[in-house]
Amino acid sequence: MAQVKSSAKSDPNYKVIAENRRARFDYAIEEDIECGIILEGSEVKSLREGGANIAESYAAVEDGELWLVNSYVAPYKQAKTFQHEERRRRKLLVSRKQLSDLWNATQRKGMTLVPLVMYFNHRGMAKLKIGIAKGKKLHDKRETSAKRDWNRQKQRLMKDHG
Repeated sequence: MAQVKSSAKSDPNYKVIAENRRARFDYAIEEDIECGIILEGSEVKSLREGGANIAESYAAVEDGELWLVNSYVAPYKQAKTFQHEERRRRKLLVSRKQLSDLWNATQRKGMTLVPLVMYFNHRGMAKLKIGIAKGKKLHDKRETSAKRDWNRQKQRLMKDHG
């Protein structure tokens, strides 16, 4: 994800549409993959206005294709007759090798595919970064939360005394 953010400063076309901030708390992300999304015209216009949510969504490999399930794209008000469904399944574009790797990870290793961030890249194309993740147990979440709190306290002390 650091690679995505570093290009954001230098590129005027780059824009984050939606981010799943809870994913890194609920899941241990082992690897992330950038994929394209097949969208309708009214969906793209709605995304340019920032109307999307990927917090409750997930990705799944079904019948040799990768799908984004339960993602929300707000309706575009100016599209009267050619309106899109808000929570439809959207096809994701990856290479065959990546698709087989994703299928192996979900079927054999018990991993899940979690959307991390949706954005427009430097060419203005809508992209989705999905993570191959394993669900954290409650004690792992507590540990993550404790580390985060400790780091915040440490930063405050450094700021006050430094």
